[in-house]
Amino acid sequence: MRWLIILSTFLLSVLLYVDRVCISVAKDAVVSDLHFSDKQIGWVFSAFALGYALFQTPSGWLADRLGPRRVLTLIVAGWSIFTGLTAAANQFLTMLLVRFLFGAAEAGAFPGMSRAVFSWIPMNERGRAQAINFSGSRIGAALTLPIISWLVVRYGWRVTFVVLMITGLVWAIGWLLFFRDDPADAGWLSETERDHILETRQATSSEDSAEQRSLSATVLLTSSNMPRLCAQYFASNFMFFFALTWFFPQMKERYDLTGVQASLFAAAPLLFGAIGCWVSGFWMDRLYSSGHWVRSRRLPAIAGFCFAAIGIVASAHASTPLASSMWFSLCIFGADMTLPPSWSVCVDIGRKASGVVSGTMNMAGNVGSFLTSLAFPYMLEWTGSPLPYFYLASVLSVVAVIMWMSIDPTHPITPAPVATPNDSVSSTEESAV
Repeated sequence: MRWLIILSTFLLSVLLYVDRVCISVAKDAVVSDLHFSDKQIGWVFSAFALGYALFQTPSGWLADRLGPRRVLTLIVAGWSIFTGLTAAANQFLTMLLVRFLFGAAEAGAFPGMSRAVFSWIPMNERGRAQAINFSGSRIGAALTLPIISWLVVRYGWRVTFVVLMITGLVWAIGWLLFFRDDPADAGWLSETERDHILETRQATSSEDSAEQRSLSATVLLTSSNMPRLCAQYFASNFMFFFALTWFFPQMKERYDLTGVQASLFAAAPLLFGAIGCWVSGFWMDRLYSSGHWVRSRRLPAIAGFCFAAIGIVASAHASTPLASSMWFSLCIFGADMTLPPSWSVCVDIGRKASGVVSGTMNMAGNVGSFLTSLAFPYMLEWTGSPLPYFYLASVLSVVAVIMWMSIDPTHPITPAPVATPNDSVSSTEESAV
């Protein structure tokens, strides 16, 4: 039954990115109706990323404090309403405000999921759980690119946003009725599975709980892991957000494609991203079960950033839409290999404060998303070429590899509780990659 929880968060992840990618697919229709320039639509993309980034840590703190049941219910209902209100926007400033609030409402989604993973998922299943969750976002975005493109053409972009609002409200009601913050409170859970979860999830103590619920900004920022996690996640999002915003329109313009053709080429990298999540998650759990806690986080992330650095530069030099899509698929495959280890380390070191820890990392990452939406059009205008953006993204990937070489999941942000067989892997057996 714990995997039913993961199915629910997988569906939430699908919905999260369906709502997020819709504005990119509807770009031409929105620009035509509201007479936006490329810079203005870039700011619309960035308004979401800015709201999403700024509210990550507060939303993570709420998930730790109030529990993922209430927090995820409220934020999904909230962002669904703002998704619907996007259809009512009729000028630039209104659209900026609605998209900023939409991003702010979405901010607690993944931190809330991480808090649920801490409570419900055993340590040796954590990689797969995170992989499934994040693959949902990629599958959702990939599958909906052609579907949303068709809906926008058939019914208009405003009706499309209203349909997505209704879908989100349905999920929120289902989550509130079904989910419980702790397996001990889930009456529908068998006693055997409840005991298994409680015995094999990451151990804490009551003192540990009190300390971690009150983590200060100073404690977070002075942690040896936190700045490195933030830096590498900035690099990951700097590349991935391009897939959600500018890759579709630039493919359409660069190769003179129709909207449906461009959506198919733009969907491929997202599907490869889902595969990257799965490969990384299963690799992580295999390494962890073999007694290599540190390597189970470092190796998949380092390999992923290496693939990303190669793929994004090769995509920029591709001469056909198929070649560009395939090379960019390698890039997103690699970038998404970094997601399960990134979020698993947040749970590893944050424990009962994993919401605020993962929210802080995600905040830094979405500063990268915010800058991506603006960097591409502005750098294109300044240099007359898209290449500088792709080179910069590749350099950031190399920096991220360096960061991962010293990230250590065995060093919690607060003093760890008494070790148990579930989390007593000796760090002395681990060596730097």
